[in-house]
Amino acid sequence: MIFLWDPLEAQPHDPDVKALLRIAVVYDIPIANNLATADFMLNSRFMNEPYSRKIENYNKIIRDRVDKMSR
Repeated sequence: MIFLWDPLEAQPHDPDVKALLRIAVVYDIPIANNLATADFMLNSRFMNEPYSRKIENYNKIIRDRVDKMSR
């Protein structure tokens, strides 16, 4: 996801921007918030070859933490 915005300007839709970024982090979506990062992402070798991403099982992580804390 490439999302360019001016961090020095007040954004009337700031809660929406934060929600969008939060969702991208939860679902492990790469985010570019500036031109340097966008350029790096678009020119990455992973754009042209297969990439196997690791999908986190958050329910399992939470269960494991709860089990560890209850011991």
